[in-house]
Amino acid sequence: MSAYEEIYAIIRQIPRGKVATYGQIAMKANRLGHARLVGYALHRLAPHQNDVPWHRVVNAKGEISYSIFRQGGDYLQRNLLEDEGVLFSPDEKINLKKYQWQPEP
Repeated sequence: MSAYEEIYAIIRQIPRGKVATYGQIAMKANRLGHARLVGYALHRLAPHQNDVPWHRVVNAKGEISYSIFRQGGDYLQRNLLEDEGVLFSPDEKINLKKYQWQPEP
């Protein structure tokens, strides 16, 4: 299995209404310190043409990582998370204590 496929398999496990951080996914994929690899893997996905819930991955601050290269995907990500019941604070953050996925070891 390729590194990207392994990352996608882990992300598919994140339940509805929960989020994980890039670093958390990297650690679960035995790639500690390679959070950017998770970002690269997600960047390669077409948002509506896959079964990977890409929108459930946020940065370590509990924020959406906005980028001009996502062509509106940032706003779509927020909408998808809100549709799942994830709330954002007035400063655009997600409470990771409440919403962060805690997978079984």
